[in-house]
Amino acid sequence: MIQMNNVNYRFCKRCLTRDMMDKDEYFKTLRALIEDVKGDERASDSLYEERLRVCLSCEKLFDGLCAACGCYVELRAVIKDNSCPYEKW
Repeated sequence: MIQMNNVNYRFCKRCLTRDMMDKDEYFKTLRALIEDVKGDERASDSLYEERLRVCLSCEKLFDGLCAACGCYVELRAVIKDNSCPYEKW
């Protein structure tokens, strides 16, 4: 369960997150998760933007997702200690 704006959202192993809330809420939740990464866990702005630049030029990027590993590239890129599973960054 995740709590955002005093609302609890239940996550189900057999459901897609987009099916649990409307599309606008889905993307707001994703943006909120990205913004929630703070302090020592967060990549610097310049590192984050460089990672996104690499992902934007990658043929595996599709609708904000890595078609090869399935991650949300913006969420993976914002966490300092993460890396691209295909060693592009």
